Amino acid sequence: MSVQWYPGHMNKARREIEEVMTQVDIVIEVLDSRIPDSSQNPMLNTLRGDVPVLRLLNKKDLADKARLDLWLEHWRGSETVLAHPFSTLDKADVAKISQWVGQMVPHRGSAEKPIRAMIAGIPNVGKSSLMNALLGRRVAKVGDEPAVTKSQQKLKVTNGFQILDTPGILWPKIENPDASYRLAVTGAVRDTAIDYEDVALAGLKFFIADYLDALVTRYKLKDVSTDPYEVLKVIGSKRGALRSGGKVDMHKAAEVFLNDVRTGAIGPYVMETPEMIALEERMVEEAKAKKEAERQARLAAAIPQRQQASNRAYRDNQTQQTDQAGVTKQDENKDDKQ
Repeated sequence: MSVQWYPGHMNKARREIEEVMTQVDIVIEVLDSRIPDSSQNPMLNTLRGDVPVLRLLNKKDLADKARLDLWLEHWRGSETVLAHPFSTLDKADVAKISQWVGQMVPHRGSAEKPIRAMIAGIPNVGKSSLMNALLGRRVAKVGDEPAVTKSQQKLKVTNGFQILDTPGILWPKIENPDASYRLAVTGAVRDTAIDYEDVALAGLKFFIADYLDALVTRYKLKDVSTDPYEVLKVIGSKRGALRSGGKVDMHKAAEVFLNDVRTGAIGPYVMETPEMIALEERMVEEAKAKKEAERQARLAAAIPQRQQASNRAYRDNQTQQTDQAGVTKQDENKDDKQ
């Protein structure tokens, strides 16, 4: 599966971000702590240039702390990146944002020169909830569906701190198919854009390999199969996802499993590590290089064919001219005889 979701308003959002990026001092990027890399937008990294970024790894209560620490260590030492586990429901976390932002932008923060921060991130990571928590009132729409926020809002947190919200944007092409699945499993992509069963099977494959104990405990499994399809059937039968005749409704079973994954009912987890992402990126680059080499080979093979076609066209044209000249000569000879 390769999830590609780029509605028109997201294209507009990209242009808006380009326009305002020169006016902001820092980007506050809200990430899903369960997919710290897949929930980043590489487009945003390109657009922000040297503008520092505060990465808030939201939904920390749903994340495996040990794996989350690997990401914090991975980013530690960067002059333009500061990352912290975060929860919009934790008032202590929300209170620290001004401190973290001030740490990244020490030359601003007064009423005369307020820190201008852009809040950004892909859909459904908690941007609107963050704004509401920062301002202490409901000013941004909040919902479980991605892409709830569809327009920019500029608001004052304090006299020295302003925030600009941006619509959630996904990039036009997700090159890593594994990242597509992780985005779908955690709910960043609209459920109408995916096949529930395919996504559930991808999620089960991950949990069987990385969090088998949590899976066994949640569904009271015995003799767990390594086949995600068989495990999904068992989950469906245990949770009443049945059709008439006792046959498992695989779509309903997938809904049950994905809901448990997204709400944290199975337990905390993180679906990726820096080492794993580095390997996937190499594989993506190798696949792109192979595809490009094949394209170049096709072009090279087509050159002789095009040349041969050109030669044939030239010979045909020459023959036609010769034939025409012969006809003309014959006509001239007839005229002379007459």
